[in-house]
Amino acid sequence: MCTPSYLADTARRLGRDWKLQVQVFDRRGIEQLKMGSFLSVAKGSAQEPRLIVVKYNGGPKSGKAAAPVVLVGKGVTFDSGGISIKPSASMDEMKFDMCGAASVLGTLRTAAELKLKVNLIGVVVACENLPSGTANKPGDIVTSMSGQTIEVLNTDAEGRLILIDALSFVARFKPAAVIDIATLTGACVVALGDIRSGLFTDDESLASALLKAGVDTNDLAWRMPLDEAY
Repeated sequence: MCTPSYLADTARRLGRDWKLQVQVFDRRGIEQLKMGSFLSVAKGSAQEPRLIVVKYNGGPKSGKAAAPVVLVGKGVTFDSGGISIKPSASMDEMKFDMCGAASVLGTLRTAAELKLKVNLIGVVVACENLPSGTANKPGDIVTSMSGQTIEVLNTDAEGRLILIDALSFVARFKPAAVIDIATLTGACVVALGDIRSGLFTDDESLASALLKAGVDTNDLAWRMPLDEAY
């Protein structure tokens, strides 16, 4: 039921209900943005991809304080692993691979409900990752929005492929901060368990703010190392 177009329709409904600005890019619009990395993941599925942008403007209209915080959400509405297919035992749970996207949309609604005095932009990249005759193959090379080429060694690393184009896209908003929310790798759950989310950042003030917010809301994070060895 929760397809990329369903997520887009949900965002549009939020826009109507809470006076949010919503823009949805279909496949053609995504192609015009040259998001070749994102599109490469989507091409194995009959479900069309969507790039969803939701804006809440509750903060200052000008000056440095007007720079928005951008939330980027991974919206893989089903992740089979593609050609590098996952084990079947728990594959049913991969309908939850869009929880980053759901978190972003929920946060935008919450900001609007509470009338927070912030400028917030949510960007959701939504698609399915399925095996088919048109799907990404291990060894394929794709070109991202930034013009960098990427060799796809494992098609189950699809989150990186869609998020890299989303992170290039959000630069146009000149954000104060970008927070990327994703069910990116099961290895993080193996390392940290089910209680804390892994937090990766080289920005000390942002790290402190996010860790404190996690404590305040009982949605805890654990800061991960980013030195060269890791």
